[in-house]
Amino acid sequence: MRLWVLAIGSKMPAWVEAGVAEYSARMPPQLRVEWRGLPLARRGRSGDPARWRREEGERILAATPAGAERIALEVDGRNLDSEALAQRIDTWFHSGRDVALWVGGPDGLDPALQPDWRWSLSPLTLAHPVVRVVLAEQLYRAWSIQARLPYHRGGEE
Repeated sequence: MRLWVLAIGSKMPAWVEAGVAEYSARMPPQLRVEWRGLPLARRGRSGDPARWRREEGERILAATPAGAERIALEVDGRNLDSEALAQRIDTWFHSGRDVALWVGGPDGLDPALQPDWRWSLSPLTLAHPVVRVVLAEQLYRAWSIQARLPYHRGGEE
């Protein structure tokens, strides 16, 4: 099983790349996380966010593996605590299906996208680079809960 993180924006600062690489390397081989940065739509002075979201949505759909469960990361999505995310990961793992996690660009995700469900990392608006690091850490934390590793200690580090 693979978790595919399909994120609009391909040039991230070194600290983001390092954080994502660190947590991704900790994941077990049977639960690989693949990160794919997708190009932003070309933005001009005229400003057409609906068109930009549509173009980026098409890129996300094209990169989504066939048959994968589709999860949109959105601020108004469902909130999960770490234990609930761990249960989700366990369900995904036992289903055998790949999972595609969609992260929109600066203008958000195209409303025409049809995810299987929507997930919110936080009710706060997070900067795009921060989303990647938080997502990587939370995926690892959820797996560590399932694997009963000492990494997760009920919120204490």
